[in-house]
Amino acid sequence: MMQTPASPTRPSRPENASGAGAWLFVALQRLLPQHALSRCVHWLARARLRPLKNALIGAFVRRFRPQMSEACEADPRLYGSFNELFTRALKPGARRVDADPSTVVSPVDGTVSQIGYLDELTLLQAKGKTYRLDALLAAHAWTPRFAGGAFATLYLAPCDYHRIHMPLAAALRAAWYVPGRLFSVNATTAEAVANLFARNERVACAFETASGLPLAMVLVGALFVGSIATQWHGEVAPRRPRRALDLPVPYRTPPLAKGAEMGRFNMGSTVILLFPRDAVAWLPELAAASRIRMGQPLARLLGAG
Repeated sequence: MMQTPASPTRPSRPENASGAGAWLFVALQRLLPQHALSRCVHWLARARLRPLKNALIGAFVRRFRPQMSEACEADPRLYGSFNELFTRALKPGARRVDADPSTVVSPVDGTVSQIGYLDELTLLQAKGKTYRLDALLAAHAWTPRFAGGAFATLYLAPCDYHRIHMPLAAALRAAWYVPGRLFSVNATTAEAVANLFARNERVACAFETASGLPLAMVLVGALFVGSIATQWHGEVAPRRPRRALDLPVPYRTPPLAKGAEMGRFNMGSTVILLFPRDAVAWLPELAAASRIRMGQPLARLLGAG
């Protein structure tokens, strides 16, 4: 049976609305030209005209208060574009990657949306809402490997660090792009839109460790987040035409180290981490709404001594 740890009382995310406000928020998203708006944001985020980019950066810093003291460049005004600020690198040592080979570490800074174990092909999206693994992975050949396995849905808010790292040392074995909508992925929308993560545009990357353990990371796009990049393919989305596509995997791609950067979002979104059955045990203190930082332990490998 699918399980999720009991969650202690925590403050709700600021993005979580309720009642009529939540209904209006989701209804508006259904009416908006999601991809057209995301293309506009994509252009604005890369604009290098100083007055424009400084206005965007200033508004963002005032609204979301990112931790610029952790960044390699702490002065927001010195970034060449809003996107450079948003995908900023951190200072060396700003994140400690747990070195224990038996631990799985968080690939991102963010918040746990849901964490637990699949009921065969069913994952938990939000309280009372589930969706299917085969829909999430677009019925790719790797789907059966994760049936009955473990999943963690990790949400990146706008203020978070937006580079994505490896939870274990592993080599890329497959990657594919799945077109879709661009609904917001915050808590309000996850509770209101059925099959949200299987409806939104996404990029899936499947890996194997040196011992042959499979794992996958699904990078889910969202409203104003039409841009997803990986280390191997550069910017995968946005793309035209929007049709399903297997992405090339170079022959004998060398493994990436645990904690190495594997991709990034150009605006905030969600990463879904997948493991096969009986492969990992999530740490008991993790639950929905837990805050996480890249490199901190999320799980222990079963049978790892």
